Amino acid sequence: MFSFEETQVDFYLPQLLNMYIHMHDVAEAIHPYLVSRCRNSTEFSINAAWLLSAYSADTLKPNWKNSQGIKLRDMILNEELRPLATSPTGNLHTKFPSTQSHRKSHPSGTGGTGLISPPQASTPIGQPAGGQPVTPMSTSLQLEQASSNSLVKKTHQRSRSEATGIFPKHSETPASLSTSSSSYIGDLSSGRAFDNGCLCYVKSEAVLNSLKGRETICQCDAPRLLPEEEFIKALLNIGKKLQPLPTKELRTSQLIAELALLNLNLPARVWLPTCQSRNHHVVRIPHTQAVVLNSKEKAPYMIYVEVLRCENAATSQVPQKILENTLRFTRSEEDLTQLAQPSHGSPRPEFNVYGSLHDFDDADCWSQEDDDIITLANHCRSSDTISQFSTESSISADSKDPVYIAAGDIRRRLSENFAAPKKKFERDPDDPSAAALKEPWEDKVTRIRQASPYGHLPNWQLMSAIVKVGDDLRQELLVYQLLKRLKMLWAEERLPLWIKPYKIVVTSRDSGMIEPVMNAVSLHQIKKHSKMSLHEYFIHEFGPPTSEEFLTAQRNFVQSCAGYCLVCYLLQLKDRHNGNILLDSKGHIIHIDFGFILSISPGKNLGFENSPFKLTHEFVEVMGGLGSDMFEYFKILMLQGFVASRKHMDKILPLVEIMQTGSQLPCFGKGVSAIRAFKDRFHMTSTEEQLQLIVDGLVESSLHSLTTKLYDGFQYYTNGIL
Repeated sequence: MFSFEETQVDFYLPQLLNMYIHMHDVAEAIHPYLVSRCRNSTEFSINAAWLLSAYSADTLKPNWKNSQGIKLRDMILNEELRPLATSPTGNLHTKFPSTQSHRKSHPSGTGGTGLISPPQASTPIGQPAGGQPVTPMSTSLQLEQASSNSLVKKTHQRSRSEATGIFPKHSETPASLSTSSSSYIGDLSSGRAFDNGCLCYVKSEAVLNSLKGRETICQCDAPRLLPEEEFIKALLNIGKKLQPLPTKELRTSQLIAELALLNLNLPARVWLPTCQSRNHHVVRIPHTQAVVLNSKEKAPYMIYVEVLRCENAATSQVPQKILENTLRFTRSEEDLTQLAQPSHGSPRPEFNVYGSLHDFDDADCWSQEDDDIITLANHCRSSDTISQFSTESSISADSKDPVYIAAGDIRRRLSENFAAPKKKFERDPDDPSAAALKEPWEDKVTRIRQASPYGHLPNWQLMSAIVKVGDDLRQELLVYQLLKRLKMLWAEERLPLWIKPYKIVVTSRDSGMIEPVMNAVSLHQIKKHSKMSLHEYFIHEFGPPTSEEFLTAQRNFVQSCAGYCLVCYLLQLKDRHNGNILLDSKGHIIHIDFGFILSISPGKNLGFENSPFKLTHEFVEVMGGLGSDMFEYFKILMLQGFVASRKHMDKILPLVEIMQTGSQLPCFGKGVSAIRAFKDRFHMTSTEEQLQLIVDGLVESSLHSLTTKLYDGFQYYTNGIL
């Protein structure tokens, strides 16, 4: 396995870990690789720990043959798999961590200066149950560590967060700072909840190594994974707090308050796991921009995260905290030091920001905003009422003359605004996410960057994530893998089919994070806010049907519709109401929420949706109608995608077969028959002529499906989904 690229192995990580949990022989073979990757990568370690926790939950009767997944997870979380440190003689050895002291306090016998033995709770595969094997080398290393610990205790500290406004006193020792730093981990009110206290990467040796292109390895016992664990745990705990609240307004206000508290602990050495690259530090979460998504029982929410890109998130210095500027602009610009007058009666000069008391003039602290308010009030008697409040708010400090706009101009602007096509949705208290999702991503980035104290930095970047608690995202992760594999295979065959795989991060069997789809809103939100049919909305957004912009969007719609229709058929994707189908700003449709696949469907498998895929007359109308060129193009694309998919079935089927082993996921409820039915839908024994007839039949049955109409009506009357 060491010969494969790490990115290739990471794609199959769920399958590898599922085999590691349920196949003892396979676990022994891949154990060295997993240990090596965990030692070298913090990101791989925490992803592996999350997946092991999620998939080990399906182990009904743990025993020595299927408990290796839990043991490996414990080894990772207990920081036993740390990077190999280099001794002065050039030999590699493992530095035993005292990480459990960071997680749970244990009484020490002689003040903590004795030998720290490795944890005994979990044992690597192939080693005795007593822990690490006793060898002359390991014994000498333990004696060497014992002697060194008796001489000096190596501890490190990290500067206190500026959020607390407290700096270390001279009387505080590094040992006390290290202990206090670890005690703050997880406490959001401390301002240091994600600070592990490590200073290895800010020392002069680390800076010198960076200049020479060398890698710096942490030599202290600071936990590598705990900051990221606590960061994600804090986000998940917010979702749990939102669920009991009855209304979206209460959930939104609670969400903003919780994120504001979390912001006190940023920047930190944490990253957003839904991002493709980990090389960044999270510096701020604009809490007022977060929105609660539509859900009755659960409370998923979407956040926007400001990060600063870096070369290596594990070794680069954490950015300094920049406080937001909330002070009002004052007219006075003189140097305050010039106002300091020495006191002749005192040997030490006194300083008063306002000078002496008899020289105080309250105009010195009068703000430009106050001047504007008084100037506006003085003209209230003689000015038109509407014109008074149309004063430009952006009057500079040098220009004191307010600019008034005639009432006729205001009426003209209002009429033009109502007549112009609306590209944004109005804010709806029942659906607060619609307006946020409709706003173009580029506009959102510009707006948030201008208001951010970190926005002026060149390595600033805005990211986003959806946090879900109470939902099992393991099926979503499986569908993400299948979509990504299909997209790669279709690209190899040079097919213009279009689908959008979005990243799924599984943190446990009932929680995780999702990469949001940018510049896209659901068909339900389009119908609710625009009051138009899908074809009318296309004309409204992209122009007349003969315009180039409309034709481009129409082609994008057809290519994406063909791709997702094929996916829905192969995976038997159900629950396809208009709330689970998005339309982006370029005309592509995007399916989301893959909770019902393979052998399960809503309504306790009563068969509400028995059509191969969702293809409504509204979709066909956007394509140009039955018999149009774009409709025929749609069927050709489906046939070409079918041929390419079954050509590479051997690269698709194993993804599902491996995950079925030992799994308790609902989609595998029918056991082997679900896999057999999945394989049959590739129609391997059919010729291309027969396959074309099959595609025509699938399109015809989906277009005239009565159950699709019934299910849409059911969703409307029960959940209000149009």
